[in-house]
Amino acid sequence: MEVKKKILVTGGAGYIGSHAAVELLKAGYQPILIDDFSKSDSTLLLGVEKIVGEKLPFYKGDCAKREFLESVFQIEGLISGVIHFAAFKSVGESVQRPLIYYHNNISSLITLLDVMKDFQVKNLIFSSSCTVYGQPDQIPVKEDAPFKRAESPYGATKQMCERILEDSYSSYKVISLRYFNPIGAHPSGLIGELPLGVPNNLVPFITQTAVGKRDKLTVFGNDYNTPDGSCLRDYIHVVDLAQAHVKALEFLNQSKPANSFEAFNIGTGVGVSVLELIYTFEQITGVKLNYSIGPRRAGDVEKTYADATKANYQLKWKAGFSTSEALLHAWNWEKKLAGK
Repeated sequence: MEVKKKILVTGGAGYIGSHAAVELLKAGYQPILIDDFSKSDSTLLLGVEKIVGEKLPFYKGDCAKREFLESVFQIEGLISGVIHFAAFKSVGESVQRPLIYYHNNISSLITLLDVMKDFQVKNLIFSSSCTVYGQPDQIPVKEDAPFKRAESPYGATKQMCERILEDSYSSYKVISLRYFNPIGAHPSGLIGELPLGVPNNLVPFITQTAVGKRDKLTVFGNDYNTPDGSCLRDYIHVVDLAQAHVKALEFLNQSKPANSFEAFNIGTGVGVSVLELIYTFEQITGVKLNYSIGPRRAGDVEKTYADATKANYQLKWKAGFSTSEALLHAWNWEKKLAGK
């Protein structure tokens, strides 16, 4: 019987981490999950276990704490690679509370790299973001686009983390996946986006408004230089995103030199405005949303969507779900949470 390669998944109880765990298991890996529950709880872990039919190794703790990480590496033994999701990710919150973002996002990466080196683990998939580009000069944006000044402390932490990884490439094999805007939920309806408190992302705010949990949805600005005045984004289904991590692991194992750093955009290549997303949700669900136009929100980029050609060809990955499917899956997840 073949022994499964162990992949440490930090932030494994979160939105993207939980979906990645499912796809890793499907691909024949053994995910080892870490989370401190600062931005999540056990709900998605239980959902993952229902989907895959087994209980996954899980350790509760903070990735910025060296002793905790060392204990996980010691207990688990040979770890083939790490996928690092453990970071705070709200643009708006990072503007209001920048220091906790700089501390958590950067400290956790540095600590992880130190421990990986001690245990001779080289393979790392880093959870990055399109926010590293700031407001790009050209869209669709390519991986070689220069980093502009970050529009938020969150974006700045992702830029800094990528710089750390580039400077450390001689000791590791790193792929940085620059996500655009993950949305949706697992088609089973057993896991999905589960914000604690008021959502920071658009789609859970849409679904919570539709289900009656929120009174109203605010669109932050309708005077941008876009077709309908609202911000333009590249919305990607979370399962497609999770599958990109599996492809990245395969690429590291098969194609990359001993020490390297490579970045890939993970998106659909299609720009969808905030208002267009709202209209699409209303059309596919038949639910009319109560929304209003508010002022612009600090930290928001006007428009961005991906050129994902590099990931399409080198990782052999491509987004498979449509925006409508992603919204429908998110809606089914929200109704399940509400018991409807």
